[in-house]
Amino acid sequence: MTQTFPVLPLRDIVVFPHMIVPLFVGRDKSVAALEAAMAADKEIFLVAQLDPAEDDPQRDSLYEMGVTATVLQLLKLPDGTVRVLVEGKQRARLDELSEADGYLVASVGMIEDVGVEGTEVSALMRSVVDQFENYAKLNKKLPAETAVQLAEIDEAARLADAVAANIAVKVADKQALLVEIDPAKRLEMAFALMEGELGVLQVEKKIKSRVKRQMEKSQREYYLNEQLKAIQRELGNSDEESDGDEIAELTQKIATLKLSKEARTKATAELKKLKTMAPMSAEATVVRNYLDVLLGLPWGKKSKIKRDIAAAQAVLDEDHYALEKVKDRIVEYLGVQARTNKLKGPILCLVGPPGVGKTSLGKSIAKATGREFIRQSLGGVRDEAEIRGHRRTYIGSLPGKIVTNLKKAGAANPLFLLDEIDKLGQDFRGDPASALLEVLDPEQNGKFQDHYLEIDIDLSDVMFVCTANTLNLPQPLLDRMEIIRLEGYTEDEKVEIAERHLVAKQVEAHGLKPGEFTLTQDGLRALIQHYTREAGVRTLEREIAKLCRKALRRILEGKATSVTVDRDNLHEFAGTLKYRYGLSETEHQIGAVTGLAWTEVGGELLTIESVTVGGKGAVKTTGKLGDVMKESVEAAWSFVKARAPSYGIKPSVFHRKDVHVHLPEGAVPKDGPSAGIGLVTSLVSTLTGVPVRREVAMTGEVTLRGRVLPIGGLKEKLLAALRGGITTVLIPQENEKDLADIPANVKAGLTIIPVSHVDEVLKLALTEPLEAIDWTDADELAALPPPAIAPAGAERHH
Repeated sequence: MTQTFPVLPLRDIVVFPHMIVPLFVGRDKSVAALEAAMAADKEIFLVAQLDPAEDDPQRDSLYEMGVTATVLQLLKLPDGTVRVLVEGKQRARLDELSEADGYLVASVGMIEDVGVEGTEVSALMRSVVDQFENYAKLNKKLPAETAVQLAEIDEAARLADAVAANIAVKVADKQALLVEIDPAKRLEMAFALMEGELGVLQVEKKIKSRVKRQMEKSQREYYLNEQLKAIQRELGNSDEESDGDEIAELTQKIATLKLSKEARTKATAELKKLKTMAPMSAEATVVRNYLDVLLGLPWGKKSKIKRDIAAAQAVLDEDHYALEKVKDRIVEYLGVQARTNKLKGPILCLVGPPGVGKTSLGKSIAKATGREFIRQSLGGVRDEAEIRGHRRTYIGSLPGKIVTNLKKAGAANPLFLLDEIDKLGQDFRGDPASALLEVLDPEQNGKFQDHYLEIDIDLSDVMFVCTANTLNLPQPLLDRMEIIRLEGYTEDEKVEIAERHLVAKQVEAHGLKPGEFTLTQDGLRALIQHYTREAGVRTLEREIAKLCRKALRRILEGKATSVTVDRDNLHEFAGTLKYRYGLSETEHQIGAVTGLAWTEVGGELLTIESVTVGGKGAVKTTGKLGDVMKESVEAAWSFVKARAPSYGIKPSVFHRKDVHVHLPEGAVPKDGPSAGIGLVTSLVSTLTGVPVRREVAMTGEVTLRGRVLPIGGLKEKLLAALRGGITTVLIPQENEKDLADIPANVKAGLTIIPVSHVDEVLKLALTEPLEAIDWTDADELAALPPPAIAPAGAERHH
């Protein structure tokens, strides 16, 4: 049966029979169609568009299946659109489409609903209702009563249409449901669509709950952080402090600190970055730490420098006895700084054996100048990042020790003591000595670059002082420093240091009261002579501590109320004698010479012994000698053989005897050329049978012509001779100029004789003068073996 209706094309919606839907109509043709329907019997044909965007749809732009509907209500809105409430009536197929009076008119064929019954349909209906209930629970847009209303429908066709109308699916899927005439099939299609939607809705629900949880957590954290800030603000106000807002605090710091132009730009940029970041993110922590380090540096803060040279001298004299030359150099250095108000001078490097007061001198310089004191030990440092810092790309990166200690000092002009600079390591991880080149160069350290900060740091106001035991340093680093040598103390100086500083320090450290412990000067001298053998005073301090412990125990046990230690009872407290004091030999010995050696811990006496044994003129050496010393033995042996007759040695001896040269303390490595004259003296004494004077010690390198060459470490060697009870020391003529630096009490306690040739040495060292022999004597010539002719290319070994 064909009927004619005004047509209302629908965008994005499909209307089903028995479905009441509100529509907003704006197109002129659609409004005209509604007016025509209202003027007649309020019947209209609703059909969906294929393309929702088309404003003037024709036959090809509309679906074939639609629905007839009754207009229940029509309301014209002020903007020209019309709100209309329609109720779907019956399916209808579009046959023809025409236009009349400004609106579309359709001829449609009505389609009757098909009735279906049976248990299968009932089961299907029940399943659809159950499924819809599940769907309605997940889809919050549906009213709660919809599922209840659907459960009351007992017709399959109406149920299928009602479900189709209420599920949220695409227009094409809804149109397919409208086209399907068979209610059972329509129910199956609706069931399948709900199944698919349920899966999507469940995933949506999971996502929503997860997002909700995260939102709740972040909102909770935000809320708690805001509460914390409010509490801190309240506390801050009560303590009259600045508010706890971190960003505000950093902004204030940047504004008030005397930052360099580069540092201010960098700090402002980093703060801008921090403002845009989430407070709890890892990157924010990195930026926050960076700003803490940058703004924690002492920008523009300087200690007030003391410029009184006399006061500086007084401080150094009070803290350190002796070391006059060292103290003079330091005071001169401070004087120049006080006058010029600049530090453009070389870096001081205090070099000397352990225990002579290098580190404490650094502290005294800081005290004398009023600077903050920072000590950085470089022993074992082998990573360049320790000096320059790590780049910020690394997790847990930190600035270098220079920047860290500058921050700790709280002033831009501290005294920076680089302790044990000769113990710097070097391996595949880096070369920290090379990283120090920039730090220790007054021309460059005004713009020191730390890898972490990446801005120029001005170190030109920092006073650097280095300490080292040896000059075993890279040449470029050595070139940047002024070397001040601390050679060690004489016995008298050690006595003074102990009486002024060490005894009082140990008495206080052990809790002894005044008058309970006394160490006489005689006992102290005996302690130095028999229990210590060192350039510094560390061992002496340990021995004094030992005496204090023993004395304290006696007092606590009630055996005495006070203890006095002197030379006579020293062994009761200090134990058996450790070192023999005085001459090593009790009488003059043939072939035994006392040499003088330099070591890292000061000077030492070195005994040289030689004996002759039957053989063919070979020389054997023992005593763990280095290559240089072995060569010295060979040179001495060649010189003695060359000059044998003039020393009263028969040339035939060299073909009948071997010589064994030994340096006692065989486990201690020995090297260097300065035992040359001692070796010659020992060899001549052995071959001639003339003893060597026991009170004479000597040092000097020898040439094949018998000249005596200069040596190093003269002060340490003379101190060792004085400690060992030697009275006469032979030194090279060219070292005579160095005697100006030797303390007067050392020169007074020794007879120091400069020598330029071995002949002078032998005259002074041997107990008897040597008499030359006439080596052309016929008997002597007859005793010599015939000359051996070596084959061509052969090597001769001795």
